[in-house]
Amino acid sequence: MLSLDFLDDVRRMNKRQLYYQVLNFGMIVSSALMIWKGLMVITGSESPIVVVLSGSMEPAFHRGDLLFLTNRVEDPIRVGEIVVFRIEGREIPIVHRVLKIHEKQNGHIKFLTKGDNNAVDDRGLYKQGQHWLEKKDVVGRARGFYQEYRSVEDRNYLFLILEL
Repeated sequence: MLSLDFLDDVRRMNKRQLYYQVLNFGMIVSSALMIWKGLMVITGSESPIVVVLSGSMEPAFHRGDLLFLTNRVEDPIRVGEIVVFRIEGREIPIVHRVLKIHEKQNGHIKFLTKGDNNAVDDRGLYKQGQHWLEKKDVVGRARGFYQEYRSVEDRNYLFLILEL
């Protein structure tokens, strides 16, 4: 068993080796957290990288694709842009395209979204009584993506596309 082999290796280590291994593990974890927090600051998004979880955006994005997000306050939301938004009462954010924008006289913007592979807009997904999303609902806007394609010869091709 794998877990028993691991425990045997730990038992054979002296205290200095064990402390060294624990310190290395701690450094790896803290480095990953610092990189994530740094990406959050640079992109302005609470989640700078997300995974597409459903087929609602096919053929543009498939399950498992990675999206790289930004959420700069000064950038206006535009029709056709892909946004990741969170609905009150739901934990998992949704990746869909902006379908319509509604701008009030005071400059306040609301917008409607729809998945490319869905027949209707997202009003049925929003909380009851909500017909439009607001900028506060947006986790981020897609600025790049990572996809894996399979060719006819069954070879893997990886694509990383970023919009600056």
